[in-house]
Amino acid sequence: MDDPYLNELRDDFEGYSNQLKKLKKKLLKTKSPESQAKIIKQIDSIANKMESNQKQSVKVTKSRIKELKSKK
Repeated sequence: MDDPYLNELRDDFEGYSNQLKKLKKKLLKTKSPESQAKIIKQIDSIANKMESNQKQSVKVTKSRIKELKSKK
């Protein structure tokens, strides 16, 4: 299904995924407990955004499927 909003959500999700990869590398390199705590908070925040993104994606997909069925 090619939907501009779903494509935007997918792009956002990929962006979050890339951020997580960078933060993971940063976390493994750092030795400072303070820096690690900050990075972990960032990771948690991004994970929450990803979860919201997925929930929204599911809602939109269900809505689009419903629209398609009602048009037939």
